Amino acid sequence: MTTRYRVEYALKTHRRDQLIEWIKGLLAVPFVLHSQPTAAYDNRQDILVKMARTAHRRYAEILHDVEDLINDHIAHQRDGTHQRSKLKLLVPSVGVFFTPLLLEEAFEYQDRQRRISSRRFVPPSFNDIRLILNSAQVLSLVRGGPLELVTFDGDVTLYDDGQSLTADNPVIPRILSLLAQGTKVGIVTAAGYTEAKKYYGRLYGLLEAIKAAVTLKQVTNPELIILGGESNFLFQLDTSAEYLLRYVERNEWLLPEMQQWTEEDIQALLDVAEKALRECISGMELSAEILRKERAVGIIPTTAPKARKFTREQLEETVLVTQQVVEMSPAARRLPFCAFNGGNDVFVDIGDKGWGVLACQRYLGGIEGSKTLHVGDQFLSAGANDFKARLACTTAWIANPGETVQLLDELTTHSQGQR
Repeated sequence: MTTRYRVEYALKTHRRDQLIEWIKGLLAVPFVLHSQPTAAYDNRQDILVKMARTAHRRYAEILHDVEDLINDHIAHQRDGTHQRSKLKLLVPSVGVFFTPLLLEEAFEYQDRQRRISSRRFVPPSFNDIRLILNSAQVLSLVRGGPLELVTFDGDVTLYDDGQSLTADNPVIPRILSLLAQGTKVGIVTAAGYTEAKKYYGRLYGLLEAIKAAVTLKQVTNPELIILGGESNFLFQLDTSAEYLLRYVERNEWLLPEMQQWTEEDIQALLDVAEKALRECISGMELSAEILRKERAVGIIPTTAPKARKFTREQLEETVLVTQQVVEMSPAARRLPFCAFNGGNDVFVDIGDKGWGVLACQRYLGGIEGSKTLHVGDQFLSAGANDFKARLACTTAWIANPGETVQLLDELTTHSQGQR
């Protein structure tokens, strides 16, 4: 049962996406006015059919109107006046749109999948709207094609949290299909390794499948890169290398702005973050230890036999406290950082996935944000490391690896419909 505490916690600002919540509120009105919860007692099928048709029409009309508001916001973006768009006034936190969103058509598609209009007791939900937005983005990318680059988060997007991309993962043939069509692929992950061997250990199923496809000439000249530590370590596919990856020196891919990040500032920021993390460990008596890396610092569970798994509240408290402390430091005024909840750890990385995706775009030939799709599972405003990718390109918010497979299948379906 949902407790009052859980309900109130879920309504906290850092747990909400303002655009989705706003659309959800708009769709709640026709649901309240037209749903027929008592029809079950009347046993009148005609009432249910009429209800579904009316709700479908009203939902579609509202999403069409939202689509127009987004188009107006995009027009303001082009004029440099997006702060004065009507959508910005209604949803102050709304950001940049790289493409129009075909919301009405996306609703038609998702309504066939999820039967949103036929529900009498459950109104359009956060997940319904999230998936409608994903579909709208896919439709827009296909219509405005070609899609030149798809970047993926790792954990919870391509594979389960803490696991690896094994040979039987259903996402692998979908990624091979992207590569075969000439779409470039990037994996922008928080995992910050300096050795190809460690990335191979996480991604060996995909890497070996690409090597086999190249040998069989099913895929020619595939372009795949891995950007680790959010935006710190770049590896490129090389099927002749020992671990099928080649380390790319920073001077070959760093953006001009990233070249201004000094080692002194990097270490100063990590020092501040480490101190804040230690205070969280002490204050909440966490069974945790500090892990300091070249470009990151975080807390991980201790290996003690009685060490307990961190609670969601402990993780998010640690993220929010650390983020606030680091933001107030002088180093944070000179370089970006990302504090995030990794599922059972908390890390602070130099840079973020916005910079990571921008670096991928530049390294792969200067790909535009409107021709790039980033797929990830963490898009809340705090403690979520995919959030900043919205500044670099179009995005799709998924909840698990299965949804990534569905999204790529949807991309294929709509692409075939264009031919």
